[in-house]
Amino acid sequence: MKRADLIEVDPEKMSGVPCFTGTRVPVTHLIDYLEAGDTLDEFLTDFPTVTREQVLGVLELMRERLLTEYETAA
Repeated sequence: MKRADLIEVDPEKMSGVPCFTGTRVPVTHLIDYLEAGDTLDEFLTDFPTVTREQVLGVLELMRERLLTEYETAA
């Protein structure tokens, strides 16, 4: 999946906060849920407009970004 299939930033939607594409659900909500110890299934139940594939894709993007930054810093 491409980044545009996962995350969109639109100044007209949610004041430009990065959201899952096609939804009004900020990506930060996923992070907040995970930090609170909630499961992925709980997040998906509470935000049914977000797909499992979108969440897994965003987590993969975050992983790649983290590893790239780590490798660059080393």
